[in-house]
Amino acid sequence: MGLVAWVAQNTSLVFCFFANISFDGAAFRLLFSRTRASKSYCHFAGLLLNSGAGTSFLRKGNQTFHVEERLKDVCRLGISDLSSLIARGGLSAVQAAETAIERAQSNQTELNAFVSIDEKGALARAEALDSLGVDARAGMKLFGVPIAVKDNICVKGGRTTCGSQMLQRFVSPFDATVVRNLTDAGAVIIGKTNLDEFAMGSSTETSCFGPTRNPHDTSRSCGGSSGGSAAAVASFCAPCALGTDTGGSIRQPASFCGVLGLKPTYGLVSRYGLVAFAPSFDQIGPITRDVKDAALLLSVLAGHDPLDATSVDRPVEEYSRLLDDDVAEIKVGVIGEHIEAEGLTPAVKSTMNDALKALQDIGASISQVSLPSLEYAVAIYYVLGTAETSSNMLRYDGVRYGHRASGFSDLADMYRKTRGEGFSREVKRRIILGTFVLSMGYYDAYYERAQRARTLVMRDFDIAFEGVDVLVGPTSPQQAFMIGEKVDDPLLMYLSDIFTIPANLAGLPAVSLPFGKDADGLPIGVQLIGKPFDEARMLRLANALMKRNCSS
Repeated sequence: MGLVAWVAQNTSLVFCFFANISFDGAAFRLLFSRTRASKSYCHFAGLLLNSGAGTSFLRKGNQTFHVEERLKDVCRLGISDLSSLIARGGLSAVQAAETAIERAQSNQTELNAFVSIDEKGALARAEALDSLGVDARAGMKLFGVPIAVKDNICVKGGRTTCGSQMLQRFVSPFDATVVRNLTDAGAVIIGKTNLDEFAMGSSTETSCFGPTRNPHDTSRSCGGSSGGSAAAVASFCAPCALGTDTGGSIRQPASFCGVLGLKPTYGLVSRYGLVAFAPSFDQIGPITRDVKDAALLLSVLAGHDPLDATSVDRPVEEYSRLLDDDVAEIKVGVIGEHIEAEGLTPAVKSTMNDALKALQDIGASISQVSLPSLEYAVAIYYVLGTAETSSNMLRYDGVRYGHRASGFSDLADMYRKTRGEGFSREVKRRIILGTFVLSMGYYDAYYERAQRARTLVMRDFDIAFEGVDVLVGPTSPQQAFMIGEKVDDPLLMYLSDIFTIPANLAGLPAVSLPFGKDADGLPIGVQLIGKPFDEARMLRLANALMKRNCSS
């Protein structure tokens, strides 16, 4: 006898098993009326019960929980569970998209996580997915999964503003390669997330759309520049989001918002369709709530792209299949310059001590390593980063696309007014700094010297990795700071990324894990840095570390 038929004939037995909890009649029919789809509906019931969303189909005492009320928990499911659920017919892609969109819209006034929400396009995409047959669904790793995308990544037919007046009305004519990879895998793009203007900032406060607020305390920053993506995932508006990381712009907001942020090795993920800030540093990566989801997304995003000259041609690993392998042989190096740095808050120090103890508990061998050139990392980054910025921003001149000033007298006047109106103070500051370090008489003293110093940072990492496999340290020296606290002090703001910048200088993979909270409930992240293209081992250690943290 099939399971559905057995349940239908033995409902009293099932009800006795659940004591005073009984299935609502309509929900019972929804779950068990289709015998041919019994596996899907039983799987759906199991997923919801295990995830805490099962009450949507239950009546306990005199209280009834309806399906519509509990669909809000869809974005709390892991990506693989949600995709499997939709692919098997337990939930439609339209329902998942509607739920994510509704939650994003309801949180927008408070958090300001999104620049735009594409309700019409997302629902049309979801309807198309729902019309696909079983075979077509089976090959899609992200079937029906709602995903948010940072608004400096191009999505065809939608605005790509970069949080700037300069591009406020720009509509992209093409998809970035990562967006195409997501849609090929069955994902549904629900909207574009807020960011610091052209990704230049560490708090999302330089956006022309206003700052994004931290879901844990709306008076505080969500970090930046991928603050909107981190806030969207932390507030369950989407199960995952894409961000970009130039000097820590995925990892620092992930730490502030209590989610996981992964920066891949430079060249592993295509940058085609990413609006450039500093091309030798920029990388696209996922923001999720656990390691398994990050690993799954990375396997979708990674791969050689002939449209990106920096894309590396190497096989893509199935990272999620390697997560549960043993970690006892992994050698972990503690970055001495980071855990002993001035400015670490007591809560960050305590969290790091807890992380080191957890590493010992899972069997990893730990030793301290030194990276002497890290004290110059911030200076190196801002010399090279601003130099690249000054070059990249030249294209925004009011001639071809984007904002154009009105009331100008000649071409030179149009350039001046367009760029003066279109760029914020922070972008102008970086353009001026970059122009200065590239100017005649200063190129050798600043830019060329910074390039040589960058090589020293890479060499320090190479030496450290001769004795260890993964490096560990804090993601940020502090918890989320108050909105407005650092916006008028650029140097103080730049130092927010002091621990994340080195991985970008060396092009290394790095991940920030949500690991602790302070007395006020503000999240604190721990950072792992891996060898080039060794994401599999780094994520395996991250998975074991997060499991240990959850169990303790």
